[in-house]
Amino acid sequence: MDALLWVVAVALIVIGVAGVVLPALPGIAFVYGGIVLGAWIGGFKQVGSGTVIALGVLAAIGMAIDYVATTIAAQRAGASKYGLIGAAIGTIAGVFTGLIGIFFMPLVGAAIGEYVARRDALHAGKVGLATWLGLLAGIVAKLAIIFAMVGVFVAALIF
Repeated sequence: MDALLWVVAVALIVIGVAGVVLPALPGIAFVYGGIVLGAWIGGFKQVGSGTVIALGVLAAIGMAIDYVATTIAAQRAGASKYGLIGAAIGTIAGVFTGLIGIFFMPLVGAAIGEYVARRDALHAGKVGLATWLGLLAGIVAKLAIIFAMVGVFVAALIF
C-alpha cells in the first residue's frame, strides 16, 4: 500500500511542477499535497511536522506570488481595471489554445482590455507587455519556490 501512496505523492509533485506553467492547475498546491502525503506515509518521522509547516508557509508565499507579480507589473504600467480583467480572460483562454496560447494570451487579453478602456494602442501594448513580463517573473519565482520545496523534502527524506 505504501508503494501506491508514494506513486500518488510523486505524481502530485510532478503534476504540480507542470502546474507552474499551466494556469489551470494549482501547481504549488499539488506539490505541497504530494509533500504532505509523503510525510504522512512516513509517519512524519523523516519529514517532520516542522518541515511540513515551513514548506506550507513557502507554498502560501508561492501562491501569493502567482497573483501579485502579474498585478503589480500591470499596475506599474498604468493598467486599468479593464486591462487586468483582460489579462485574466486571456489567461483562461490560453488554457484552451495550446502552449503558445498559455504564454501569450494574457498579453493579448491585457492589451485588448486596456485598448477598450483607453483607445490608445501604444499604452495598451505597454500594459500587455508589462503584464506578460510579470507573468513570466511569477513563473520563474514559483519554479524557484517549488524546487526549493522539493529539495527540502528530498533532503529530509535522505538525511
